[in-house]
Amino acid sequence: MAESKETNNMRLLVSLVLVFCYFPWQLVSAQKRITTLPGFNGLLPFSLETGYLTVDEDKGVEFFYYFIESESNPVEDPLILWLTGGPGCSAFSGLVFEIGPLRFDLQGYRDGLPSLFYKAESWTQVSNVLFVDAPVGTGFSYSRTEEGFQTSDSQAVSHLVTFLYKWLDKHPKFELNPLYIGGDSYSGKIIPVLTLDIATAKEFNNARFNLKGYLAGNPVTGTTSDFGSRVPFAYGKGLISDELYKSTKKSCGGKYSNPSNVQCANYLDAVTAVRIVVFFFKQEKSIICIF
Repeated sequence: MAESKETNNMRLLVSLVLVFCYFPWQLVSAQKRITTLPGFNGLLPFSLETGYLTVDEDKGVEFFYYFIESESNPVEDPLILWLTGGPGCSAFSGLVFEIGPLRFDLQGYRDGLPSLFYKAESWTQVSNVLFVDAPVGTGFSYSRTEEGFQTSDSQAVSHLVTFLYKWLDKHPKFELNPLYIGGDSYSGKIIPVLTLDIATAKEFNNARFNLKGYLAGNPVTGTTSDFGSRVPFAYGKGLISDELYKSTKKSCGGKYSNPSNVQCANYLDAVTAVRIVVFFFKQEKSIICIF
């Protein structure tokens, strides 16, 4: 009997963990240049460094990172600090499923350890990308004390500023590179504040910031604006019918983040039922999920 997609997806998730469990000594080192990965055939065709930096000495908070040098001109190309959303999504998902130079063989996956392929259409073709597991407890980032795991958005920003200071202190050749703060989803709450803190900072441990801007993909900004825009967005993209849109708008008075009556709540449930259907648009090199 053929296994369901859910079973195959679960096997794949377990295999993702195994990818790094095969070489745990490469993860706990303070700074390590990685040349091979389980599932990838041969040497990596790009420069990959992983490591830990302490962002809170008193509480023992350690942030884990993946750094990939630009495949064009690392000396002059921009440096991008990339934050995956969640909060709590590993930066590895940004590396493999979003802007990094690796991808999984999803179509060819059957069982066991998944295969990793080189992805040429990566942002690392023209930029140095620093993927960070943040906040604490995300991915391989951790705390040596229970108190250190107590975090917030403002605490995450503070930790990231410290992280970037220390990282540049250990990698001074990138101090003059144009710096951009980037990320997606929940990181939309972190990116503007982090950028502001960096813009107003001057110097720390001899590290300087050459900040040029920030970028946010599908960013979370606030409950009212985010949830309030989903109905008109779904309608504009043709995901819901004219009738459903007009009925929802009339019942809710154009405000969709907090239903004001039972009829409004029912219509929003109907909109959600349509939007929550996930369909996969398969291309040769990607799978696009629309929620």
